[in-house]
Amino acid sequence: MSAKATVRLRFERKNHLSAIFRALEPETRTAVSSRSKVTVKRDDKTLTLVFDAKDTSALRAALNSYLHWIRLTKDVLDTLSRNA
Repeated sequence: MSAKATVRLRFERKNHLSAIFRALEPETRTAVSSRSKVTVKRDDKTLTLVFDAKDTSALRAALNSYLHWIRLTKDVLDTLSRNA
């Protein structure tokens, strides 16, 4: 069984998109698990994550990890922007 998902996130700030892309890109070179693979792309103000996993459990785990990392990074960027 194989499971796939594509997630597209739109950002208002291009610098936030760029920072998040740079933070995630190294993670795609060394997979969190041998059961899933993730690619990230950016285009204008959109971040696209393409997940390919061996099963739905691996897909869910990869989705949760990447979305959590994105949320954490965005929260840090928002805090830094407010305090600048």
